[in-house]
Amino acid sequence: MSQGRTGGCSGVLVSGGKGFEDHEMCRGREEGRSLMIIFNLNIRGLGGGTKSRYMRHIIGREEANFVCIQETKAKDISEARCFSLWGDNNVGWIHNKGEEGSGSLLSLWHKEGFSYEYHLMGKGFTVVVGQHVKSSVRCVVANVYSPCALNAKKTLWEELSNVKAASQESTWCCCGDFNAVRSRFERKGVRGRSDQAREISDFNSFIESMSLLDLPLVGKNYTWFRPDGTTKSRIDRGLVTEEWLLKWPMSKQYVLRREVSDHYALVIKSVEKDWGPKPFRSIDAWFLERGFNIMVKDKWKSFSVQGNKIVKFKEKMIRYQDLKVWNREVFGNLLMRIK
Repeated sequence: MSQGRTGGCSGVLVSGGKGFEDHEMCRGREEGRSLMIIFNLNIRGLGGGTKSRYMRHIIGREEANFVCIQETKAKDISEARCFSLWGDNNVGWIHNKGEEGSGSLLSLWHKEGFSYEYHLMGKGFTVVVGQHVKSSVRCVVANVYSPCALNAKKTLWEELSNVKAASQESTWCCCGDFNAVRSRFERKGVRGRSDQAREISDFNSFIESMSLLDLPLVGKNYTWFRPDGTTKSRIDRGLVTEEWLLKWPMSKQYVLRREVSDHYALVIKSVEKDWGPKPFRSIDAWFLERGFNIMVKDKWKSFSVQGNKIVKFKEKMIRYQDLKVWNREVFGNLLMRIK
């Protein structure tokens, strides 16, 4: 495993030039820059102009701060190539070459959005530590590409777990192609894999050991498809710590259209829209009804939910349907009574 810092490691670029002023390449609206937005894709080789144009378009449209690319299939990447991929020259980058380009990773960030401090590299991962500029939040972004062989995956996951255990940082996002699923329902069309149950167990153990949470997936149920559509899996994902969610509580992973790879691109972001004061759907008469407060408290305490505080609250809110039943029993159909 190798470690680097700004100005002291080849492959890390921190240039001071001004960014292009073309509208398609600009940094976007002020509100978008206040959030940490990560673009992730197993690109299956950087290719030529088509993939570069796609990257520039998506990065500009999504107003990304950080980009994680797996399988560049490149032994070396030039400064000019990184500028071209982002469409700006105010960009820092780290290229993990893998083994002669196989399993290579490229991590990029715009320096107006993310301030690089140092990084760690291992076989199949690059961990970048820095600060989200707009919010001044120190955070860690791990770009991951797990190999296909189960033993090799376990080795990578164990090494990454050790890196996190030794880190003093708590606000983490791990994203990439993990080449593993969390349940058999996340893989379709694959039969005869004798190690699938063990892979699922090992992958879930890795996530638990890292204290990571699986963000809600929006748009698709799977992130990789065989070209003929016979096989599909959810092997790409974004995983974050509870501290990440405390900083960006509405974080989700959005699946984009599949255009330049057999993998779908993911955008990890917290969508926060100000719709004005949010209505609390209640009836004043509920709070005057004898036993209402006790009923609510007792029912809330009766739910047994595993997970951190955020997960427990969400699951309890989903399960809490008794209030609707109680309302019908006590007050009946108020709309019909008003009519």
